[in-house]
Amino acid sequence: MKDHYDFSKGRPNPYAKMLKKPVTIRLDAATVEYFKSLAEESEIPYQTLINLYLRDCAANKKRLDLKWRKTKSGTT
Repeated sequence: MKDHYDFSKGRPNPYAKMLKKPVTIRLDAATVEYFKSLAEESEIPYQTLINLYLRDCAANKKRLDLKWRKTKSGTT
């Protein structure tokens, strides 16, 4: 192994923006079990399935239609 490597002619990784970013996310147990069962059927890791689903939502600009109800005390 060399003591020094010359990277002066190196170039940026063109795939760097496609790399995955590790995040911590809290999901309820039922959601995790759902994706794990899909993972067993499809033989794809469940985290990959969750990523594919979320990527599809982002690509298609899907949004939840959330409507908060007011309680009797006036708070949501």
